[in-house]
Amino acid sequence: QVQLVESGGGLVQAGGSLRLSCAGSGSIFSINNVGWYRQAPGKQRELVAGITSGGSTNYADSVKGRFTITRDNAKNTVYLQMNSLKPEDTAVYYCNVRGYATRSSWYPGDYWGQGTQVTVSS
Repeated sequence: QVQLVESGGGLVQAGGSLRLSCAGSGSIFSINNVGWYRQAPGKQRELVAGITSGGSTNYADSVKGRFTITRDNAKNTVYLQMNSLKPEDTAVYYCNVRGYATRSSWYPGDYWGQGTQVTVSS
């Protein structure tokens, strides 16, 4: 089964930048659509950015122009570059994979990483 490991979170001042990574490990040949979600205390988990297997992207209105999602298919890794961070971006960030393939099988469904904390101080 695929394992998703997020990294790159931390504490940063408002206006700063962070780059999150979500690396898939296991017998993965390719991963399908990927999304970065976040959940702040007392709030529902929300989609921040998504990228399809073909590279098409979409963003929440609150992060458009500040965040960029990219992927490196050779490394089965997806990145979230976060610039001009604001205190309201503070949350635990999770990556989600909607299906993946090994060399012999396709595995549909949702797979989540463990999350990485992003804290933006004012």
